Amino acid sequence: MTDSATQGELQRLRDSIDNIDAALIHLLAERFKCTQQVGALKAKAGMPPADPTREGAQIARLRKLAETAKLDPEFAEKFLNFIVTEVIRHHMAHRDGLKK
Repeated sequence: MTDSATQGELQRLRDSIDNIDAALIHLLAERFKCTQQVGALKAKAGMPPADPTREGAQIARLRKLAETAKLDPEFAEKFLNFIVTEVIRHHMAHRDGLKK
């Protein structure tokens, strides 16, 4: 059994984690609002959903940011790739919606 000081510290840290998780969700929501607009613009202009040049530049930029922040760059890249895959899926949906 742990003492009350340890339990208090554990709760404090968990509360901080919960606050950070909430902030991440709100930031992702804002990011996806912007990427939805990008997808609509691309669809109207007949542009492809994916932009490998931009995606590569973003990965390189975020890997550097991760290193500076003392975050594993591999993790940062995997996280961005996950987001980009979802963004492209949304962009394709915009494109396909205009084709109908």
